Amino acid sequence: MLAKEFRLHEREVKKVLHKGKPFFSYSVVFNVFPNKLWHSRFAIVIWWKSVPNAVVRNNYRRQFYNLSHKYKDLPIWDIVCVVKKQTKLLKTQECLQKIQSEINYLFEKKLWKNT
Repeated sequence: MLAKEFRLHEREVKKVLHKGKPFFSYSVVFNVFPNKLWHSRFAIVIWWKSVPNAVVRNNYRRQFYNLSHKYKDLPIWDIVCVVKKQTKLLKTQECLQKIQSEINYLFEKKLWKNT
């Protein structure tokens, strides 16, 4: 799990969503905005209609924070992951792997290239 200091608060998430540069995938969008701290910070936004209940939404949040833990050494950015509205997230292994592969793709291919 990602430590609290590496996560964004609600006010900071709004700032990144408003001013950040988006990177797109099929079912996930990363919004990136530079910060003035010594480390990167992360957040995820999952629409409540994309998941059947809060348990599944929290499971996906935990998975995102576990994935982002190994990318906390990125250049100094605030990163917000937004799951698109049409994406339906279920508590199946294949759906979880699909989202994990897209998040890894955005971290590795898009963000590392643009540094």
